[in-house]
Amino acid sequence: MSERWRQVEAWGFDHAWTYDHLGWRDLVDGPWFDAVPTLTAAATVTSRIPLGTLVASPNFRHPVHFAREITALDDISAGRVLLGVGAGGLGFDAAVLGADPLPPRARADRYAEFVELLDLLLRQDQVTWQGRYYQAVDARSTPGCRQQPRVPFVLAANGPRSLALVARFGAGWVTTGTAFDDLDSWWASVAGLADRCAAAMDEAGRDPAGLRRYLSLDSAPVFSLTSAGFFVEAVERAAGLGFTDVITHWPRRSSWYAGDERVLAEVATEVLPTLRG
Repeated sequence: MSERWRQVEAWGFDHAWTYDHLGWRDLVDGPWFDAVPTLTAAATVTSRIPLGTLVASPNFRHPVHFAREITALDDISAGRVLLGVGAGGLGFDAAVLGADPLPPRARADRYAEFVELLDLLLRQDQVTWQGRYYQAVDARSTPGCRQQPRVPFVLAANGPRSLALVARFGAGWVTTGTAFDDLDSWWASVAGLADRCAAAMDEAGRDPAGLRRYLSLDSAPVFSLTSAGFFVEAVERAAGLGFTDVITHWPRRSSWYAGDERVLAEVATEVLPTLRG
């Protein structure tokens, strides 16, 4: 993978990400590596590009240990970590440790605890904290993050409670929209979520201009790198809805995100410079 990380940086993309799963959908039987050492390896073969989790999962992570991992990663990368965090999915990750998957309200409660405690751990030297899902007893955080006061949080959110977390803790918001089988319905869901995010920021008394807004394009029913033209169209639609950043996937040979790597190369060399200009 080292050549891909180097190539993404050389092409001039603004950020690069990896999933945070123990296994995912029908790819669970194939090769899979943990997010933190993967990003650590990526940090050693790049020098500029920010690196992130899309998104870190409370299904199998505890904030105390995760804070130590993120502190180390931020140091190794010289302050290039973007910490994407989500509520934790309902698939393989939710079942592999043997516990029953949480219902939606409980997942939202756990997500709020995870973000609040992780924020404290990454900003303070000593933390004692008690919640329903997580506890910390005299947890230490020295030396702290390279980025101060901590690494930026990019929080996944679609519902009102998670959007309130974005307004309170997020340097960025990331969404996948709502699952639909047709493209126009998916874009309509994205537009509605963008409005809800803006309303959450207003309610919190926070300037929306201070929030990066990331859209995962490939949650749509059509792969964003189907063609360079289709990608440009998607970027323009996202920008029109107020998104500052979009995320696509490196094309795979089959299964999820199947596509042609030549389209990615075309986007990188011919489209990306025009988007920056």
